[in-house]
Amino acid sequence: MQNKDVIVIRDPIHGTLSLNTKEIRLVDQMAFQRLRNIKQLGFADQAFPGATHTRYGHSLGALHVASRLFDRLFRTGDLPGPVLNRFRQAVRLAILFHDIGHAPLSHTTEMLMPKVGELKLGELGGDKPNRQASHEDYTLKIILHSALGDAINKLFGNEGITPMDIVDLIHGQVPTTRYRYGGIDYAPVLRQLVSSEVDADRMDYLQRDSFYCGVSYGKFDSHWLIDNVTPVQKEGRIYLGIKSRAMFSFEDFLLSRYHMFASVYLHYTPVIFEKLLARYIEESDGEFALPADVEQYIQLDDVDLWYVLRRSKNPWAERIVARRPYALIDETDISLSDEDPQNEIMTALQAAGVDAINTRSRSLLSKYYGNSDAVIPIFVVTGSHNVMPLGEYTPLYHRYQNPSVMSHVYVDPEQKTLAKKIVQAVHQNRQDKGTPMEASKQSLVVQSYPNTAHGS
Repeated sequence: MQNKDVIVIRDPIHGTLSLNTKEIRLVDQMAFQRLRNIKQLGFADQAFPGATHTRYGHSLGALHVASRLFDRLFRTGDLPGPVLNRFRQAVRLAILFHDIGHAPLSHTTEMLMPKVGELKLGELGGDKPNRQASHEDYTLKIILHSALGDAINKLFGNEGITPMDIVDLIHGQVPTTRYRYGGIDYAPVLRQLVSSEVDADRMDYLQRDSFYCGVSYGKFDSHWLIDNVTPVQKEGRIYLGIKSRAMFSFEDFLLSRYHMFASVYLHYTPVIFEKLLARYIEESDGEFALPADVEQYIQLDDVDLWYVLRRSKNPWAERIVARRPYALIDETDISLSDEDPQNEIMTALQAAGVDAINTRSRSLLSKYYGNSDAVIPIFVVTGSHNVMPLGEYTPLYHRYQNPSVMSHVYVDPEQKTLAKKIVQAVHQNRQDKGTPMEASKQSLVVQSYPNTAHGS
């Protein structure tokens, strides 16, 4: 018999997703519905036509993954039912709303956000009120100070869940006693399900982005990895642990993200569209802006931005709308090099009157490894029940500790022929002078792209 209190949603990644009727009422709030019109990967569909999926689908998928992780971690029944249910529901709501603060085209327009002090988040905004706000700051603001927060209180207050309970799991930096039971602090592991090296967010978006982009880099054995998570207790706190038999799955997961960054997230085509948008923003005198007022903010999505771009007379907006990006003429791997030959290239191009844009894209295996002061640790549990930090167990972190940095040079397509000659001359001059190119490290130094306007 079908449970009338559960709504089942079809999903191309996970098959079916289940939400209870209270969650559906929150999903129907304007603050969440706007995610239907915010693309997950910004301008990525300019290179990967299938990448038109949204933050809405990803948020629902991440909720599903978080529930699977939670149920596996707490399968032993150590917590009484009411406590277990409250913890589980709080995690589900935290991961459901973890991306609710994203601006149009996701990360692409964050440069337009005001100073975080204008959001009036108190200690949640940190001690630097003049820093630029991020989508994480807007996420906290929307949960705490919008109609969504009022709905959370109304629907889940009687279950002991408030907007601040959800914010505590998403923010993760302010000490809390909200998730203690029996003298044990469960906040670390609950926060790790929302944001960590192995979280529900990444487990969904890697598979989802890979599927919609038509690439295989983001695939990994999620079932085996989830089946082998386990709680680890240390000094009265519960942390996320992974059984050692799933280390190959974890390493595959880690490498999947690394390869997705190198091949998809930092692909040269969406990168140049982001740069064109940045030039538009610099020169358009506030045609499009992101307000600090939360109710005004949640009225904006991709549709609003594209509407402004289409009506604009700004030349950079016209380029974006007409899909006339600058052409890629040089791509160099400078990861292990002491110098960037593109500095010379940019100087030569500018001297010849060629309008050029230079970008650098940085791929890092992990933002958590080596950042021990700000990170909740994850542990590996061996067959003999020994416990050790994840970073000490797998050699992958050490092997990939240096970031991969790609430098790109783009030019106005009308100046492409002249620009290519200048680039070739610069490289030839460097070779004639015996400048070490270290071909194995910079194997992509001289490449020509005859039709970068539709390259993928």
